Amino acid sequence: MNEKMGKKQLILQTFSLLAGFMVWTLLAPLFPEIVKDIPEAADQRALIVALPVILGSVLRIPFGIFANKMGGRVVFLFSFIFLLIPVFYLSIATTPMDLMISAVFLGVGGATFSIGVTSLPKYYPKEKHGFVNGVYGMGNIGTAVTSFGAPALALSFGGWQAAVQTYLVVLALFAILQFIMGDRNERKVNLPLAKQFKEVTRDYKFYFFNLWYFITFGAFVAFGLFLPAFLTDEALFNLSTLDAGIRTAVFIIIATVLRPIGGLIGDKFNALHALIITFIGLALSGLLLAFTYNFIFLFTVGSLLAAVCAGIGNGLVFKFVPTYFSKQAGISNGFVAMMGGLGGFFPPIVIDQAHSMTGSYAIGFVLLSVFCIISLFTMFHMNSNLKKNQLVSE
Repeated sequence: MNEKMGKKQLILQTFSLLAGFMVWTLLAPLFPEIVKDIPEAADQRALIVALPVILGSVLRIPFGIFANKMGGRVVFLFSFIFLLIPVFYLSIATTPMDLMISAVFLGVGGATFSIGVTSLPKYYPKEKHGFVNGVYGMGNIGTAVTSFGAPALALSFGGWQAAVQTYLVVLALFAILQFIMGDRNERKVNLPLAKQFKEVTRDYKFYFFNLWYFITFGAFVAFGLFLPAFLTDEALFNLSTLDAGIRTAVFIIIATVLRPIGGLIGDKFNALHALIITFIGLALSGLLLAFTYNFIFLFTVGSLLAAVCAGIGNGLVFKFVPTYFSKQAGISNGFVAMMGGLGGFFPPIVIDQAHSMTGSYAIGFVLLSVFCIISLFTMFHMNSNLKKNQLVSE
């Protein structure tokens, strides 16, 4: 292990993740401006905004595997070069189909998450993995940068197209930084995939980690995607695009800053017990939001509680993954990260559908609480098994 090189790569990869997430969530905060030029896209808002999450989630599996085999530098470099294409295409979009095509491939920005959580633990001992992955996860703040920055750029440059084109500069800059500063000598891991897959899928904990991250990171992504449109809805809060962007950015910043705190808590204390407390808080936030979503103050309180719990929960889950699946890091990180991304895909669609059928957004938030309660039972089960195994080993 080379912690000196690890610190350098931790900084570089964290900021690279920030750039990837800036691009991944580019559509949501700009959508109120986009529909002014492409009004027919309004009816497909939920799908278009959620599309980047699909590819960004599914690709996390191969990205984790490739990061193990080729190193973080190569995979980040390829990602930034590739992303130049859909970002440019988005800037010249004129139809809903153009938006959908660019949206799908913007998902590569979200897939970059698997790179660092696979690459960085190679440089550090296990007792630091929670904090290291938590610091790396702060790159999620790229969604906040875009939530606030993209509408501001559109206002400054006189249009959303020009705002999108500024992201080409960001991508080119980070491609250059990875080429120059990325670790060319990162330790490569090339275990047979079939063996890795068999080992992780035989362990019940693998499925629990997938479920937990589906909820914590899913809540983080879903709120980031859903809040801009929710807050600008005339029937609810009728905030301006910029004001909604600022409030969304606050949610994202809180959740992101608390992620390494969650990892540090997992390193220092009983991570499972801490996660149980976190999920109780997240369940309560869902209930609060379900019955107060049309009261701005109470909705804000519920959103902030969700941000705190989601951020700490994200850090805690990625304390578990490298601890229990260190030899299968690429594939286990990829699957868990994929489930987290997919967790952000479904809620905006479910909430929209629930609203169209019932006239209420409540059911979407209630489902968050239900999934948290289900997860609590799995945590109690794992805690019981760990205690039994400890007694047997003694």
